[in-house]
Amino acid sequence: MAAVNTEMLIDVWRRILVNPRASWVLFEQGTCVVLTAPDGELAGQAAAILREFGPVHAGSSAGDFGAIELKDADGWVVTGHHNDVLTYVGPDEVGDPSELTVGLCGRSKRHRDGTDLRVVHVEDGRDPAPRA
Repeated sequence: MAAVNTEMLIDVWRRILVNPRASWVLFEQGTCVVLTAPDGELAGQAAAILREFGPVHAGSSAGDFGAIELKDADGWVVTGHHNDVLTYVGPDEVGDPSELTVGLCGRSKRHRDGTDLRVVHVEDGRDPAPRA
């Protein structure tokens, strides 16, 4: 598996997220938690979501996934059982670009991010506080 390039991942997420003003947190393996109601410290908020919805538990909805081929970047986004937890899989990470192979790779990366919880980037899209 190729080494994770944080700068490349930040660029990919900036290009593919629909809302350019979104707040989101990127974890080491490429999992992005989009914060639809950002409040307080974003990394902690995202880590709490990923701690609950990242790890894969056999026989549960945590094993479910979908793979979406990207139009604005090479690779795929793998979805899971939480709409705001998304994992990027690059074309160099899989030999077989089938939905099953891509999905299993993304699910594995999400599991590692959900158990390690190493934040590598925070994008704060909230409006700055008004000046008095």
